[in-house]
Amino acid sequence: MKVDLSNQVALVTGAGAGIGQAIAKTLAANGATVAVNDISESGDATAREIVAAGGKAEFFRCDVADRAGVEGMVEAIVKRHGKIDILVNNAGAGAKPEHRRPIHEFAHEEWLRLIDVDLNSIFYCCRAVSPGMVRQRSGSIINIASIVGLVPLRRQIGYAAAKAGVINTSRAAALELGPFGVRVNAIAPGSTLTAGTKELFYNSQNKDVADSLISHIPLGRPGDPQDIANAALFLAAGESSYITGTVIVVDGGWTAGYAREW
Repeated sequence: MKVDLSNQVALVTGAGAGIGQAIAKTLAANGATVAVNDISESGDATAREIVAAGGKAEFFRCDVADRAGVEGMVEAIVKRHGKIDILVNNAGAGAKPEHRRPIHEFAHEEWLRLIDVDLNSIFYCCRAVSPGMVRQRSGSIINIASIVGLVPLRRQIGYAAAKAGVINTSRAAALELGPFGVRVNAIAPGSTLTAGTKELFYNSQNKDVADSLISHIPLGRPGDPQDIANAALFLAAGESSYITGTVIVVDGGWTAGYAREW
């Protein structure tokens, strides 16, 4: 897929690796100037890779769960590039296996952490960029949710609540920003093979877990970060100019209910 994002400025959060990195590289490959955000220096490596490939990118380090930090980052990007046309809220966190518990055992601190990183950060970033988009009467906001926000999984109540919140935050923002020409959509990835999930689920010790996951995916494989990046590219482009307030599910058919006989 090839679109024209020249003269567009995009901010991609959590772009140091995985899905965020794939999205940042894909937007840049289609002409966007990309503000690469991450909490670690891995974001700088992504920006350097984009530049080495002939694209335009700059690293902006920030913890998106810090409201003041987000506001400062957005101000710096606008000062540097004049505007933000595309926001991809990708940064987030999941519950590690040792933290996965049923609700009556789920740690309060873990609940707060997931809501802060996965949901509050979305609000902070949307709130920071939307005034500029309203003024220019254009913009595309893409929030990376999860199929867990649509179909909750056991022992992940904090993550499920946060990602469901991302989906409805996207819809609410679409209603409010639509009259100003600003579109807001969400993407709900299924099991996606990043370095983190490969280590967690697809190593030799967890082969049974991986086989169980894949058995519920009609296409018979986990997703690739590029699968999610392709959806984000479509939502960022003018070709999707009449799409707002929706959730694009990229899960290989997982949520269709394949092979579930109970």
